[in-house]
Amino acid sequence: MKYKSQKVAYWFFALSMLLLVLQITYGFVMGFARIGMDGLHDFIPFNTARAVHTNLLVVWLLSGFMGAAYYIIPEEAQRELVSVKLAYVQLISLAAVGVAAIVGYHFNWWEGRKFLEIPHQLDYLVVLNVLLFLALILLTLFKGKRKTTTALVLSMGLLFAALLYIPGMFPFDSQVTDSFFRWWVVHLWVEGVWELIMGGILAFLLIKLTGVDREVIEKWLYVIVGLTFLSGVLGTGHHYYYIGVNKIWLIVGGIFSALEPLAFLAMALFAVNMYRKGEKKHPNKIALFWTLGAAIVSFVGAGLLGFAHTLPQTNLYTHGTLVTAMHGHLAFWGAYAMIVLAIISYSLPNMTGRKFYDGVRGRVAFWTTNIGMIGMTMAFGVAGVAQVYLERKFGMEFMAVQKEISIHFVVLILCASLFAIGVLTYIYDFYKHGRPTDEALETVESSYL
Repeated sequence: MKYKSQKVAYWFFALSMLLLVLQITYGFVMGFARIGMDGLHDFIPFNTARAVHTNLLVVWLLSGFMGAAYYIIPEEAQRELVSVKLAYVQLISLAAVGVAAIVGYHFNWWEGRKFLEIPHQLDYLVVLNVLLFLALILLTLFKGKRKTTTALVLSMGLLFAALLYIPGMFPFDSQVTDSFFRWWVVHLWVEGVWELIMGGILAFLLIKLTGVDREVIEKWLYVIVGLTFLSGVLGTGHHYYYIGVNKIWLIVGGIFSALEPLAFLAMALFAVNMYRKGEKKHPNKIALFWTLGAAIVSFVGAGLLGFAHTLPQTNLYTHGTLVTAMHGHLAFWGAYAMIVLAIISYSLPNMTGRKFYDGVRGRVAFWTTNIGMIGMTMAFGVAGVAQVYLERKFGMEFMAVQKEISIHFVVLILCASLFAIGVLTYIYDFYKHGRPTDEALETVESSYL
């Protein structure tokens, strides 16, 4: 039996899809600017486009995580959400904050702190929004009939994400101190607590899609949580190499950065192993594709490509180059974007009653987005390596190097176009499913749904 309050998740997912399209749009603005086609410069200069692009990424993923929580927690706790009306209030306020931030960026109403450009005035609205969200989720879990490891890990990740936002709210006069605490937000979100959120969603999906016993799957979660905290917390040190802190961070950052791929390797092995143990009878193959794909691609993008340039001896040359963009794009896509698309693919048929499982659109969306993203990653990688040699080894001026590597952005735009086609196909499928209904959610599903 499903719960009517799970319908709230649909609207958070819809907001995610809208913001994803906007993020891609600003990505194209930057891509064309990199090859000299910068006709929008007077309206959207490159620095504004970059700030909007990266911040939209954070907001659409957070909206997806919140939607996932609103769908998963009632089912895991076996009770309705404590207040549906407040959940919609929280959704509207989240959208309002996002719109205000985007508009503010275009009028230069933003902070000059990379990845944390949101104005301080909006920080407090973000805090209120997240506190309301956490109250709804945690109260539902507390009052529920059961408290599963999956729900607890997901809730713990969401709670820690909120707490770790606080250090980024306070600017410091010292740039070193400011950067030190800024990475508590940026790194410990994406390479720490967001991994717990991913692990919780991944466990839920594998329980539903493979038919493997909950106890078996949730034992793996303890391994993932342990590896995440072991490597992720002290792995923050790879951001401290050159900001003016003590040299001990070269050692700490290097050692624990080398261990960070283990958490993603555990997730990949976890997902593939559960799939092999499962009965493989669940009809929603597209959701299974996205679920397994998230675990595998995150290991490559976040784990292997991250390791490729976080050791101090390598990072000395790659720091601040397009090699970082190579790692960042595939890491965020695999670890977080794909898991959001996976939970949408699983939950949408259950909420709407329209089970478009193995249609052509679903497969086209999956393969074109992933092929396009791999192509973009390769283009960033080749451009980044060329940048390292020309700029850091041979001493060419920065702008001269950008002109030399601009050809790689032509390839990147072509691959991004393929990626965008896949995303639009996915969103069209999302739209075709229609809106959620009480009747669909009240339907008693089989043991595989």
